[in-house]
Order: sequence, then structure tokens, then C-alpha cells
Amino acid sequence: MLVPQIVHGLILAFVIGIVAGLRAMLAPAAVAWVASKGMLPLQGTWLAFLGYRFTPWIFTLLAATELVTDQLPSTPSRKVPPQFVARLLTGGVSGAAVGYGIGVPLPGIVLGIVGAVFGIYGGAALRARLAATFGSDRPAALIEDAVAILLAVLVVLSI
Repeated sequence: MLVPQIVHGLILAFVIGIVAGLRAMLAPAAVAWVASKGMLPLQGTWLAFLGYRFTPWIFTLLAATELVTDQLPSTPSRKVPPQFVARLLTGGVSGAAVGYGIGVPLPGIVLGIVGAVFGIYGGAALRARLAATFGSDRPAALIEDAVAILLAVLVVLSI
């Protein structure tokens, strides 16, 4: 392997944090699918619930709902406190889960949170620029959705 396993895992924790910053429920949905398939050993940890049979389905439903509601003009900014905190929490939890996979949950939490902050601010800035370019928010939101989904899939396939 070109990159040591621990570095690879920490990069994945950061990237799943970015996903949480872009779409709060997508990151735990992705991690829950990997955990439920036994590819992420969370048994005996405080995150064992992510590997339960119905957890990935619940988070997937929440993620799909978020993808729809994000398109609504009444949806608050990701930078308001409740949205911001939710993304930090899901980024930290998802990063911790990836961190447990390589035996370093605490750095996973930290990198998941840092990634979420990056995703929150970077995603908002990119979406604003794309919306200005397109003259509409909808194409920008759809591109952001696609980026978040692509990053989540890349993390899942890399674990």
C-alpha cells in the first residue's frame, strides 16, 4: 500500500466529515451501511448502533429527506447554530466510526469535525458561486448533492 493504513483511515475520517458538512445525514448513512455489512468493526463500542440491521435504512431515509428539503427556499442556512451543530455531530460520529476501523477513534472524531467545518464553509462558498454562475440555486444545489454523494461513495469503497 502506498499510504500507510492509519494515514489512509484518517484521510477517510476527514473526507466523511466533509460529507457531513455538505449533507448532515449522508455521512452517518454511508458509515452505517459499511458497519452493517461488517466492514467496519464497531461491535462493543459506543457506535455499535451504526451496525444494527435497520440503522442504515433509517439514516438513508433521513439523508434522502435532507436531499429533498435542501432544495426548499425555507431551509435554513447550514451556518445557523442548529444546522452547524448537527453537521459537527454527524461529522464527529462518522469520523469516529472510521477511526475505530483503524484503532484511533479520537483522531477520527477530531478529523470528522474539522472536515465538517470545511464542508460547511467550503460547500456554502462553492454553492454560492455556482448559484451566481447559473443564476439559480437549484443547479448549484444539485451539483453539491452530487459531490456529497460521490465523496460518500468513495469513502465507502475505500474502507
